[in-house]
Amino acid sequence: MFTHLRVASGYSFQYGASHPSALVAEAVNHGMDALAITDRGGLYGAVRFAKACLQAGISPIVGVDLAVRPDGWLDRRRPTAARGGQLRDERLPRAVVLATSRAGWGTLCQLITAAQEAGQRVEPVVTREVIAQHCAGHDVVVLLGADSQAGGLLVDGLPAEAAAEVRKWRTELGSGLFLAATNHQTGGRGVASAHQAAGLIRLGDEVGVPVALTNMVRMARREQAATVDVLDAARRLVPLDVRNIDRRNAEGHLKDSAAMALAAGEASLLAGRPDASALLAATRGLAERCMLDPIGDIGLGEIRLPEFETLGTTPDEAPAVLRARCEAGLNERYGTPDRKALDRLDDELTVIGKLGFESYFLTVGDVVGLIRGMGVRCAARGSGAGSLVNYALGVSGVDPMRYGLIMERFLSPLRVALPDIDLDVESARRTEVYDRILATFGEQRVACVAMIETYRVRHAVRDVGAALSLPPVEIDAMAKAFPHIRARDARAALRDLPELRAAGLGEERLDVLFSLVESLDGLPRHIALHPCGVLLSDSSLGQRTPLEQSFGGYPMSQFDKDDVEDLGFLKLDVLGIRMQSAMAHALAEIERTDGPAPDIDALAPFDDPEVYDMIAHRQTLGCFQIESPGQRELVGKFGPENFHDIIVDISLFRPGPVKSDMVTPFLEARQGWAEPEYLHPSLVPALEQTCGVVVFHEQIIQIISIVTGCSLAQGDEVRRALGDKEGQAKVKEWFIPKAVANGYPESLCEEIWFILESFASFGFCKAHAAAFALPTYQSAWLKRHHPAHFLAGILTHDPGMYPKRLLLEEARRMGIAILGLDVNRSTQEYRAEPLPVEADDEEAEEAVRLPEHLAMGGPSREHPGSEDGLPQVEGWGIRLSLADVKGISEEEMRQVVDAAPYQSLTDFWARANVSEPVVERLILAGAFDALYGIGRRAPVQRRTQVTRRDLLLALADLHRERRADSRVGALQGAFSFGAEEAEATSDVVPTGLVEMDDEQRLKAELEILGLDASHHIMERHLPLLRALGATSSRFLLQRRNRDEVLVAGVKVATQTPPVRSGRRVIFLTLDDSTGPVDTTFFEDVQGPYAATVFSSWMLLVRGLIRRTGPRGISIRATGAWDLGTLDAAWRSALDQGATEAEAIAAVVAILDEVPAGYSLVGEWKPTRVEPTAGEERAAQSRRNPPADEPAPIPADGEEPPPDPQNHTRAGGMGRRRVLVHASGFKQSPYSDIKPAGTGAADAPRKLWHSSPGSSGR
Repeated sequence: MFTHLRVASGYSFQYGASHPSALVAEAVNHGMDALAITDRGGLYGAVRFAKACLQAGISPIVGVDLAVRPDGWLDRRRPTAARGGQLRDERLPRAVVLATSRAGWGTLCQLITAAQEAGQRVEPVVTREVIAQHCAGHDVVVLLGADSQAGGLLVDGLPAEAAAEVRKWRTELGSGLFLAATNHQTGGRGVASAHQAAGLIRLGDEVGVPVALTNMVRMARREQAATVDVLDAARRLVPLDVRNIDRRNAEGHLKDSAAMALAAGEASLLAGRPDASALLAATRGLAERCMLDPIGDIGLGEIRLPEFETLGTTPDEAPAVLRARCEAGLNERYGTPDRKALDRLDDELTVIGKLGFESYFLTVGDVVGLIRGMGVRCAARGSGAGSLVNYALGVSGVDPMRYGLIMERFLSPLRVALPDIDLDVESARRTEVYDRILATFGEQRVACVAMIETYRVRHAVRDVGAALSLPPVEIDAMAKAFPHIRARDARAALRDLPELRAAGLGEERLDVLFSLVESLDGLPRHIALHPCGVLLSDSSLGQRTPLEQSFGGYPMSQFDKDDVEDLGFLKLDVLGIRMQSAMAHALAEIERTDGPAPDIDALAPFDDPEVYDMIAHRQTLGCFQIESPGQRELVGKFGPENFHDIIVDISLFRPGPVKSDMVTPFLEARQGWAEPEYLHPSLVPALEQTCGVVVFHEQIIQIISIVTGCSLAQGDEVRRALGDKEGQAKVKEWFIPKAVANGYPESLCEEIWFILESFASFGFCKAHAAAFALPTYQSAWLKRHHPAHFLAGILTHDPGMYPKRLLLEEARRMGIAILGLDVNRSTQEYRAEPLPVEADDEEAEEAVRLPEHLAMGGPSREHPGSEDGLPQVEGWGIRLSLADVKGISEEEMRQVVDAAPYQSLTDFWARANVSEPVVERLILAGAFDALYGIGRRAPVQRRTQVTRRDLLLALADLHRERRADSRVGALQGAFSFGAEEAEATSDVVPTGLVEMDDEQRLKAELEILGLDASHHIMERHLPLLRALGATSSRFLLQRRNRDEVLVAGVKVATQTPPVRSGRRVIFLTLDDSTGPVDTTFFEDVQGPYAATVFSSWMLLVRGLIRRTGPRGISIRATGAWDLGTLDAAWRSALDQGATEAEAIAAVVAILDEVPAGYSLVGEWKPTRVEPTAGEERAAQSRRNPPADEPAPIPADGEEPPPDPQNHTRAGGMGRRRVLVHASGFKQSPYSDIKPAGTGAADAPRKLWHSSPGSSGR
C-alpha cells in the first residue's frame, strides 16, 4: 500500500487546488490507510486535515514545506510581475519537514514560528542552519526532493555538487534526512522527470541517505490541472504562460498505489536497481514512522488554560477564590441575595468544578476587569449571559434570574468543551485591549486567532481574469457586478439574476473564465488577523500552534477560530463594536458640554416608558439591532413595552424564526387576534412569555425536560442533536417512549414532536438575545434623552447599516442643527455643540435655520421633525468632522486641530501644514465660511464680500509663493545669497466673483464629504414628484391598505435577507427628506428592475401599500426607475416648450412602458389553509368575488406572483435554485449571510449601503 508523503492542500495559499477533506476522501477511495499534508509555509490546514483523517479512519502525517535559501543564492532573472512591484515568488529550493510524534509536532510549530520571524509573511524562508538548529536530534524527518537544491544541481548536470550538498545536510541532521524522488513522467531531464528521480536514487545510494518516493501532489484529481495553472499565475501576479507555471503535465495529483508503483519502477530501473521494491518499502517505512494520532499527538480535544499562578492563585485555592468573587458580586448586584440565587450559584459552581473550568472563569473575569480598568466600555454577548456566575463576576450585565435564562445552554456538565464568551469592546480601542492582554499574560500564553480568507466570486473573477490577460477595466466591472456569493455559484447566478444578464456577462466567450472561477471556490487565498479572536493558553502555546506576525504586528496563530477550539485553547472573542465606541463618544460629549455623564450601565430595570414609546413608533434609526427596515416594521407591529419584549423582538428577527414563520402566530397572539395555544398545561411555564410560540432554544430545552423528565443539561444535548435529519430520527426514537412513559398521550406526543422537529434548529438563544438587548436599550435611551450627543457618536463611529447622510437627516427631523465644517471648531470627530443664544450672532441664525423640506403627498409643515415618538431638541447642533474630508490624513487632522484657532486662510496655510489639495477641498466644503462671513448665494452680492472662489484664487497664490520660496531657499543654500525673507502674501481680496450656488455647493459636499449637509439632495426633484403625485414617507401612514403609490428618494440601503420561501427578496430603503421609505421587491418584479435597483442611487418606485398594524407599513414594489432619467425627460420636455401636463405625460409614458422581454403572469393564489366551519360557509362568495373586491394580501415573507392589472412584469429570475441545509432550512444562495452594515474595511464615501447579497457596486 502506497502512502503519499508530500501533499499540498489548498492551505498552501494559491498553490494547492484541493481542500484537505477532498484529499482525504480521494485517499480513502484509493484504499490508503494514511496520508500526509505538507503545506507551504505552515500548518494552516493541519487541524482540519487531522479531523478529516480521524473521521475517515486513516492516519494523518503532518509536515511543512519550506523555502530554503542556499548560501550565495542568486535569483534567476524572471519576468516582471504583471501588476508591478517586487517579484512574488523567487522559486527558491525547498525542503519538507515531517513530524514523527507529539514532540515532533511541537518541533514543527517552533520551526515554522522561527521561519516566519525570519522571512516574509505567509512565505517564510529558512536556511539549512535554521532547520538543523530546530530539527537535529528531534522527532522529525527532513525530505530533500525534486525541487531541493540537490535536485536542481542534478538537473543542471552537476552530480558531484549535488552529492556535496546532500553530505552537508547529512552532517547536520544525521539519520533524520531522507531524499525524495518524484517521477511525473515528463520528457527530458527536468524537475520531476524520471531521469531526475533516478539521479536522486543513485545519489542516495552513493552518500548513504535513504530515498523515498513522493508525487509532489497539488490536486486531488487530474482534472484540476487548469486550476493549478491559474493559482500559479495569481500567486506570481503574471499572465498564464508556460514560463510562469510549474507543472509540465497533469501527473501531480493524488494517484493510486498502482500508478505510483509504475512511476517507482521506471525511476528504479533508470537508477540501476532491479525493481521498485526497495524504494516502495522505504517509503512505507517512513510513512509508518511518521503516522500521528490526531488526539494523542496533535492534541485534538485537549484543554489548556492559563496556569493558576498567572491568576494569582493555586489549583487548590481556585474554587474558593472563584466562589468568593461570585458571592461578592451577588452582594453588589442584589444587596442581599435570596435563597434561590444562592442555590443557583451553588449549582453552577458545582458544574464548573466538575469540569475543572475555574481557571477559565477567573481568566475571563480578569480580562473584563482589565478592560474596564482602562476605561473602555465592555459587555458580554452570547449564551454566557445565561450564567449567574458571569453576572456575579461582572462579565454580563443582564440578570439571568430576572429574565429566565438558563446556564445549560452555555455550559453543560454533559459536554466537556470550553464554553464560549464573547466580549464587546469599543472598536476604536480594540487594539489597546489586545496590547493590555498581551502585556498582562505574556506572549508565551497569548496570541490572536487567524482568519483564512477564501475565494469568493469577486476575488476569483479578478484573479482568473488577470491570468487570462483580460483588460483590467473589464475585470473590475465583471467582479463588481456580482453580489458577494460563493465562486461555485457564478454561472448559476448568471442564469438566475437578471441584473447580471443585463450586464452581458452570460456571453459564451466568458464560459471558460467562469468555469475556472468556480474551480477556485472556497480555496484559501490568504491569511488575516481575525477581527476579534484572542486565544489564551498555558506556557506551552508555542509547542501547540505555529505563530506568525499579523500585518499589524500582533502574534497570530496559524489556526482559525474552529481549529483553536478543536485544540482546546481558551478562545476569547474580543469584538470591536462600533456601537460601544459611539455610546462612549456620546457620554464623553455629554460630560464635555452638559455636565456629568449618566451611567448607562445602571439603567436596570430598563423601564423608561419614553424609550419604549419611541421604539413602538419605529423611530429607531441608529439604535443597535433594531434599525433595519424589517426590524422597524416588526417593532411597529409588535410595540415592545418592556425589556423582555426587546429580547423577544431580537430573537424573532433572525433567519430561523422568520424562515419557520414564528413571527406571524406570535404577533396574532400578542395583539389578541388569536388565543395562545399551549398543547398541554405543563408547557405553560415554558411558553407563556411568548404567547405559546416557540422562539428560544431555551424553550426547546425546557419542553424536552418537562415532557420526558430529563435534566436541562440532557435537554440541551437533545436540542443539539435536532440540527440534522439523522439526529432528528434518533431523538424521536428516544423522545416518544419517554414522553408516553411520563403520562402524555401518544397523539399529544406526536404534536409536541412536530413542534420540536420544526423549530429546534430555527429558534434563537434567549441569552444571546438578552445580551444584545442591553446595548439596544442603552442606545435607544441615549437617542431619546441625549439625541444630539448620541448622533454625534454614531456619526463618528458609523456603527449602523445606514450612511451618514441619512443620520444627518434624522438629526434635522429632531430639530438638531447641522453645523458645517469650520477650521476653528471642527475636529477629527463629530461633536455636539450648544447653539449660541445671542440675537446678533450670525452663525447662530444660520445654524438654527433648517433646510427647506417641501414634502410631496401632503401639506408642508413648519417643523418636519415632529413625528410621533421622535424626540425634539432645541438649542443643539452637530458639528461636521474633518475625518469626512476626502483625502485628509490622520496627521493632517491632528495638525489642523492642534494649531487652531486661525485668523485667516494665510494663517492656516502657514501653520496647519496641510497639503494644497486638502486645503482646496476644505474651502469648497465651507470650512472657511465662518472666518470670512460667507453665506449662501444672495440675489445681489456686495462687492466687498469674499466668496469661496476668492479663497481658491488666494490659495493658488499661496501655493505658488510657497513653491517659489522653496526654489529660492535651495538657491540660497547652494550660493549663500543671504537670509532675505520673501514678503508675506496679503490676505484674501474680493474679486467680484459670484458665490457658489446651492447646486454647486451640494455637488462639492457630495464629492468631498459624501454628505448633503447644507440641504437635501431631493429638493431638486420635488417639483417633478409633486406633479406625479408621489407620496412622502411622512404621509405613508395616512394611505389605505393596497393603495398604489409612487415613492422616491436617495438609496440608502439594499438587502437580500433570507425568507421563508427560499427565494431572493430585495429590500430597498430610500430617503426622501422626511424619513426612510422601505420597499420590497419579490422575484416576480426583479427581472426588469433589478439592474435599476442595484445600479441607480436615486429612484422612483411604484408599489402597493401593505398595512401590518397601526404603525406597521411596507411597500410591495411593482416597478423601479432611475429618478435622474425621469427628471431629465421631464426637464427636456419643458425646455422644448411642452406644458407641465405634456411633460408629465412623457414621464408617465416611461413608467407605463412594458419592459422588453418580459410578459404578464397569472393570478396569484395564497397558500392553502384548511378553513374553519365559518370560513367554509363563506367560501362560495369568495370563489366568485365582486369585480371591485381587492385581491388577497400575501402573508409576511410570502411572495405572490404579480397582479396583471398593475403592470408588474414577471419572470427574469431564470432557473431558481434553493440551498437546503441539513436541518431542512431553505435559503436563496443570494441572500445575506451576515448582519447588515458597512464592513470596517469599507470606505464610507459611498452614499448608500449594499449588503453582501446585493449585486453591483
